[in-house]
Amino acid sequence: MKTNRPLLSVILLFTFFPVLHVGAHKADELPHDPVAIAEELISAYNTKDLPGGVVLVMRDGSVIFQEAFGMANLTHGVPFAEGTPTNIGSTSKQFTVFGLLLLKEQGKLSLEDDIRLHIPELPDFGDTVRIRHLVSHTSGYREYINSMAMGGRYLTDNIRRAEIIPLLQRQPSLQNKPGASFNYNNSGYALLAMVIERITEESFSGWMRKHVFEPLGMHNTLVIESPGQLIPGKAQGYSVGPDNQIVVVSDLHASMGAGGIYSTIGDLEIWIRNFHNPIVGSPETIDRMQQAFPLNSGESTQYAGGLMVRDLNGLLLVEHGGADTAHRSALLMFPGIKGAVVVQSNNSRLPAQAMAIQLAEAFFADVMELDKEARKSLADGEVFVYDATRFDEFIGRYELEAAPGFVMEFTREEDKLYAQATGQPRFEIFASSDSIFYLTVVEASMTFHRNQEGEVDAMTLHQSGNHRAIRLNESAWEPSPEELAEYLGAYFSAELETFYTVAINDEGAMVLQHRRFKNIPLKAESNDQYTGGFPIMEIKFVRDEAGVVTGFEASSSRSFGIVFEKQPQ
Repeated sequence: MKTNRPLLSVILLFTFFPVLHVGAHKADELPHDPVAIAEELISAYNTKDLPGGVVLVMRDGSVIFQEAFGMANLTHGVPFAEGTPTNIGSTSKQFTVFGLLLLKEQGKLSLEDDIRLHIPELPDFGDTVRIRHLVSHTSGYREYINSMAMGGRYLTDNIRRAEIIPLLQRQPSLQNKPGASFNYNNSGYALLAMVIERITEESFSGWMRKHVFEPLGMHNTLVIESPGQLIPGKAQGYSVGPDNQIVVVSDLHASMGAGGIYSTIGDLEIWIRNFHNPIVGSPETIDRMQQAFPLNSGESTQYAGGLMVRDLNGLLLVEHGGADTAHRSALLMFPGIKGAVVVQSNNSRLPAQAMAIQLAEAFFADVMELDKEARKSLADGEVFVYDATRFDEFIGRYELEAAPGFVMEFTREEDKLYAQATGQPRFEIFASSDSIFYLTVVEASMTFHRNQEGEVDAMTLHQSGNHRAIRLNESAWEPSPEELAEYLGAYFSAELETFYTVAINDEGAMVLQHRRFKNIPLKAESNDQYTGGFPIMEIKFVRDEAGVVTGFEASSSRSFGIVFEKQPQ
């Protein structure tokens, strides 16, 4: 079973660098007009018939650009405003850690605490899972959103928080030894919210309001307890599909701790100011939130306290993004210049992370190490335009060196470009340069590389670090009809309490069937190894000593190796 899987995922990483101290500069002193670039970036979403968002840029502790655009509610014709509350998704994680560290300041917990000290009903897997393992996404627990989806639940189903612990109790073993590998995991942050509740004997939402948001003056920020909760003036989430087809989308259930915070751009400005000059919380707490946790091997996970820490063009960047079912969020902080960029949106197609980085490069170019081409584009006020036909030289399959068997396939259909990772849906990607492409559904990008002969032979996936992938030439394994017949039948998982059936469809292709989902096509990758689609992305058939298929192990992006046993026919 693989344990170090830098997979793309639905819903949300970098090395700690010393702070770069620079002098003060004003935006109007730059050799280009950053405001014009910002206006160009948001112009495509600044209409009365599309969901929109709001952006904020700070420098030297002051706001230097702020603008709302597009619509907060299309049904009632409400424009997005600077005071519109919006779901910040996984950007919420830093607030959970901040609350946790406030309790640490009071001596009520330690990051070295065994999680079972606070939640004793969690299973004893033999290895101690500590609070720091939950914070750093290295616990080894299954990820509950992916697991429940594999069990037949839609992302918009009413999933209760009370279901999370029973799910983990049915997990037969940890996916990895605590601290051994990084696997972005919402289960850990759901448990951290429960830890705060157990210690304080208050609800997580109430305690955060009284001890974090109100003391900071963030009066328009709250943790939602259910997607249907009334929030005056909030931005409704929308999914925007092909041809700008717009659908109203509900927030995720049971996201408390991992997400589920609604805030405004003004309240996030207050949070950023406190981060740079803490009034609530000690300087030691703010510093701890910026210290990346190492793996047991000593290698950095490049993930700190609900924040990711890395270098961006020579500047120290502390950041986290978020993606609920529709909302998109990016919060970038630059301690060396007391700067920040925030992008919030209720449009599922808006690339918040990429937009935030472009804004940072526009407004902070004078203190960044940008190449000549980037500086020329900024000086010309250009927004990059890519000729899709040039992508043809990148089309193909690339296997990650650190995760053999994990393949990313790149394709083009007319002017649209796509990436599909092993066992995952196909997503559209977008160009930020001639060789760098990014996704909007998750915080991830790809850089393609050439060898000395000028041939494209490798790619680097930038997500949870930098992961090199080698271009493949071989074709996939093609099983015979007799080999396919060995797999057919019903399979049951006691852990997920659900059935799947492996069958042959009318076109003669093998599919995975569930009573709640459309058939999932299974693509042969190698002997007994198949990739599928959401919610089961990858299956590996298991055989007994006689070579008879007895079951399969199912994996998604964050929960893997779940056993399904073949049922007697």
